Amino acid sequence: MSTPTHPTTPVGRLTVLYDADCPLCVHLRHWLLRQRQLVPLDLVPAGSQQARRLFPALDHAATLREITVIGDRGQVYREASAWIVCLWALAEHRPKAHWLATPAGRPFARVTVLAAAKWREALKGSGADDRPCGDGHCEVPGPPG
Repeated sequence: MSTPTHPTTPVGRLTVLYDADCPLCVHLRHWLLRQRQLVPLDLVPAGSQQARRLFPALDHAATLREITVIGDRGQVYREASAWIVCLWALAEHRPKAHWLATPAGRPFARVTVLAAAKWREALKGSGADDRPCGDGHCEVPGPPG
């Protein structure tokens, strides 16, 4: 799936650090929470005091630029590997995660992450959807109804 810090250590729980000032990230957080999880996901705002307390050794500025997922035994996944491990944790999406982790699927995971990053950058920089994003902080939508 990726090259985690401890590749042979099993994962029992994952912490997903997400940008709470990004509408796309918040939407994906809500989506993850609605899915049936085979591996429990804890979703923590990136760069928050909670994230800094839980993971003092992480580069927290970097976690605001790229999705970061931490396993309960210290595994760290970033970028495409982080997306893949999130899907792997979900009952309905584990088979897709296995495929995305292969040499054939990996380019699709990478392109998806790059597209999401471009959309996120444009949203934060342009004030899309009438959200005031010029300062890099977007209005965060509430949980889906």
